[in-house]
Amino acid sequence: MVLTGLFHVAIKTNDLEATIRFYTQILGMRQVPRPNFGFPGAWLACPTPENPTIFHIYAGGPALGKSGVAPLETGAIDHISLQAVGFHEFKRRITQLGLSCREFIVPGTHLWQLFVYDPNGVLLELTFDGQAEADPLPDLSPGRAYVAGESFFDPKEYQGLSQSRHESLV
Repeated sequence: MVLTGLFHVAIKTNDLEATIRFYTQILGMRQVPRPNFGFPGAWLACPTPENPTIFHIYAGGPALGKSGVAPLETGAIDHISLQAVGFHEFKRRITQLGLSCREFIVPGTHLWQLFVYDPNGVLLELTFDGQAEADPLPDLSPGRAYVAGESFFDPKEYQGLSQSRHESLV
């Protein structure tokens, strides 16, 4: 008996368009075929050649539950970490759209991290091999450095993400 990897992550959303745009245009995931479950959603895959991790995004119906609104943030799950290449390009895309992010270097390692929330308040950690990245180092100054347990999510930053004007930015 053995686990062989992360198969998928499921995220509920109140704004399917903004969520798809965030994951595809900012993070570079690709939309892949999704079965018709009878409610709106999308499947988004990491752009890797074999066994990509898939994010299942769903809206309406079961995403909304009894309250009629999908919950924000991640509950007991603190964050989702994705391996990435191109630290400074990701940072540029994120900040150019007016989204907040935080930076970190894992102590005693060469791992650089860039933290950003998706439109639903799900915290993502993009993890980079710092030895393969160009200078400058991540900014660890106060207000820029990631501090575990301190939220910097502001839903207002994502209000315009559904609009097509952001397509030319990435």
